[in-house]
Amino acid sequence: MMQLSLIPTLGVLLGAAVAIYLSCEYFVNGVEWVGRKLAVGQQATASILAAFGTALPESAITFIAVAFGDSPAQKNLGVGAALGGPLVLATIAYAVVGVSLFLSRQNLPQTPEIRNEFRRLSRDQGWFLAVFAAKVILGVIAFAWKPWLGILFLAVYGIFFWQEMRNEPLHPEGDLEPLKIAPRRREPAAWQACLQTLAALAIIFAASHVFVGQLNVLGPQIGIEPQLLALLLSPIATELPETMNAVIWVRQGKHRLALANISGSMMIQATVPTALGLFFTPWMFDQSLIVAAIITFAAVLVMFAYFRRGLGSRALLSSMVLFYLVFSAVAMARF
Repeated sequence: MMQLSLIPTLGVLLGAAVAIYLSCEYFVNGVEWVGRKLAVGQQATASILAAFGTALPESAITFIAVAFGDSPAQKNLGVGAALGGPLVLATIAYAVVGVSLFLSRQNLPQTPEIRNEFRRLSRDQGWFLAVFAAKVILGVIAFAWKPWLGILFLAVYGIFFWQEMRNEPLHPEGDLEPLKIAPRRREPAAWQACLQTLAALAIIFAASHVFVGQLNVLGPQIGIEPQLLALLLSPIATELPETMNAVIWVRQGKHRLALANISGSMMIQATVPTALGLFFTPWMFDQSLIVAAIITFAAVLVMFAYFRRGLGSRALLSSMVLFYLVFSAVAMARF
């Protein structure tokens, strides 16, 4: 029988998840209008604007952990977050897109235009693989001037940002829905789009903090070791906004935006938190982080190989969860 003490925790968890989902509805709607007002393509809207917005709270959490942590354990949590985010995005987030396509009875069209867009997404994956390999190599070797390399990771994201913003826009995926805070206006004002986007982001940030906090409370109540909680569940919670965005875009029939949002979020997770970790910690990986890195690299390599050939399917995306299940089995065996 469920302990009565679990009921409030589960209730708050559910409430926070609902708040995140509803806020993501407003965020996705608002950020699309912001992208139109800034005259950037849908690719950049998803891979830069939406990804940066939802990754900002997680990067702030990493910064607080590594810069102001009172103990090595707290700083290590920040390093773990820098590895756990890409792992979840490369496995759970892609799988959620695939499952959502199945549930909504949608297929990924196999037209020449879609194949070209898959190849375009493979360039994002290629960027990620190169950056991720570098961050992992730095995590297993020690030398005095390692912190200075954090500047290079920030520079790499700056180059990625510039490239995405100058790319040709994706083929439009339909008209935009009316801005939710101005439903009667066919063309809302720029300040209204920005206001809705920032307000939704603030709620996502607050609800995500509540969700992660309650997850940390739930772990001891159900007997999960803190290390296992940090490796398996906390990264899923911190990447919940990106996953929710993907679900919403798939439900709207905009699967290309969902995939671009994930790839853009992965690039941020591979660079900004890594730079912070290099600046403020020794940036050394233990065995569990090395295993997480290997599985993340393998999962993204599979996606890169398929996207590079212009191929993609809901079955392939759904199968990405298998990589996370392998990691879960290894982590549970270790702890």
